[in-house]
Amino acid sequence: MKLPISRRLLACADLVPAGARVADVGCDHGYLGIHLLQTGRAAHVIATDLREKPLQKARANAAQFGTADRMDFFTANGLAAVDPEAVDTVVIAGMGGDNIASILDAAAWVHDPRYTLILQPQTSGNDLRRYLGRAGFSIEAEALVRDGGFLYFTILARFGGGTPLTPGQQYLSPQLLRSGDPLLPAYFDRILNALERTVAGITAGGDEKKLDYYQRALDEVREMRRQYDGT
Repeated sequence: MKLPISRRLLACADLVPAGARVADVGCDHGYLGIHLLQTGRAAHVIATDLREKPLQKARANAAQFGTADRMDFFTANGLAAVDPEAVDTVVIAGMGGDNIASILDAAAWVHDPRYTLILQPQTSGNDLRRYLGRAGFSIEAEALVRDGGFLYFTILARFGGGTPLTPGQQYLSPQLLRSGDPLLPAYFDRILNALERTVAGITAGGDEKKLDYYQRALDEVREMRRQYDGT
């Protein structure tokens, strides 16, 4: 039986260093960890989830696909159950960017350049990038993937050297802009459409403080698009 892993999780797997010891936070069905072990990408995986039912399914899947002996499973909030000495790579995918930021902020030990962070927010990507910059994490790379009609971005980050990002960079990082990813035009369209709707809604509501942030983000991303298109 072939492992039914999604394209967005494969995008996370592609960024995992060879031979890594991985913490898969919010593992759900466990497919990412299983894939990493099947392909030799990871040497060991710690799979955690906030809920016991998905974790039971992950255990069953690991047994079915022959990786259970190289996986540990914990019901836990974020990284609370992960031994910092047992991992060198942390993957957090499938949740909001604000939630991912909270998980990283609560685990002081990841504020160390020894750890590779692979982050794939479902929503609030600007909140995650804002947090990373302010907390001193540097974004080393970003990649885009289309899965189920939706565009996801995956961040490779590490502590050290990070600086605060401008509003526009919180929506489209310099690393992603320089990547030359073939999905960048579609990503530009998505971000611009979302920012235009947000600015129109806030303008109607009269919240000047919020309007300043989103208008700056919109103006910056528009300029990025002009430069990207060479116009």
